[in-house]
Amino acid sequence: MKEFELKYGCNPNQKPAKIFMNNGKELPIKVLNGRPGYINFLDAFNGWQLVKELKEATGLPAATSFKHVSPAGAAVGLPLSDTLAKIYWVDDLGELSPLACAYARARGADRMSSFGDFIALSDVCDVSTANIIKREVSDGVIAPGYEPEALEILCAKKKGNYNVIEIDPSYVPEPIEHKDVFGITFEQGRNELAINNELLQNVVTANKDIPESAKRDLLITLITLKYTQSNSVCYAKDGQAIGIGAGQQSRVHCTRLAGSKADNWLLRQSPKVLGLQFVDTIGRADRDNAIDNYIGDEYMDVLAEGAWQKVFKVKPEVFTAEEKREWLSQMDGIALGSDAFFPFSDNIERAKKSGVKYIAQPGGSVRDDAVIECCDKYGMAMAFTGIRLFHH
Repeated sequence: MKEFELKYGCNPNQKPAKIFMNNGKELPIKVLNGRPGYINFLDAFNGWQLVKELKEATGLPAATSFKHVSPAGAAVGLPLSDTLAKIYWVDDLGELSPLACAYARARGADRMSSFGDFIALSDVCDVSTANIIKREVSDGVIAPGYEPEALEILCAKKKGNYNVIEIDPSYVPEPIEHKDVFGITFEQGRNELAINNELLQNVVTANKDIPESAKRDLLITLITLKYTQSNSVCYAKDGQAIGIGAGQQSRVHCTRLAGSKADNWLLRQSPKVLGLQFVDTIGRADRDNAIDNYIGDEYMDVLAEGAWQKVFKVKPEVFTAEEKREWLSQMDGIALGSDAFFPFSDNIERAKKSGVKYIAQPGGSVRDDAVIECCDKYGMAMAFTGIRLFHH
């Protein structure tokens, strides 16, 4: 297949639309089911690059959940704790494969943002992973292959219209890439930078100790940022992104946005949230919305008379600001990556509130000394990578 015709571009009025190779070669994909759209393919191709690099960097199966050309979550296939299995709504599925664990983590990092996602998988999609995808609201998936039964499960989704793309894992793009904007062609070399532990060797803080698990998490943040619309900041813990702040003009707004998402992930594991009793008829998406409101500033709306009975079997207790701060104060060992340098120490102060202990950022700000001093105040370890990861 040398080209694939699309219904329209980003919006229905943008016609005609298609994808094709400028060199006249065959496309490195097969559309096995459905009819993916313009944004679907943007998410699919960015997501595939992300999981391919995660697998290469960690040796573990990887998955990402993409929405509007930025990842909502990304993870590698580490086993799930009982708590994580519960908050990701997969505790009823029995033992999960490593790839299924990776997608459960990627989807579960920010379930509200992942609603209607496009999925990328580093490995052949197995039945365990397909069974998770089957029950979530999603637009499609890209993977290097599919087990026959897994493909059958996926092709039955969305009344047979679910988008399933198979990509040739051996495909290597041209070293120069092009992009048209306003009728003008931009040309640049592809970002082929290999992200590995060598980027974490220049530890500039008094605390030089970054354990292997934290190095893995820092690599996850950096690879995730490589395919996230800039400016961007990513928090990670235990093999997965837990908060991604994308497309903000201010660095500290990235840090705050990603930090608020990381806080939600942490608060979902608190006894108050784990003890919520939902009515039997409520779906996962409505549960996610209720939890988000319960954790956030809208919790009084959730607990209002006539409202809570639609969601909960028993009226929940108020989750006070003091209780949330106390729970979050126990958090530690979280990794944070930034796609460009931190210009002010306010980013470190915000990161500390979400339990950040390890940081990777390019360095190079005129205020590097102030940022390092702030890290030293909290005993954080920070590596200067010397590389920027802008993505547009």
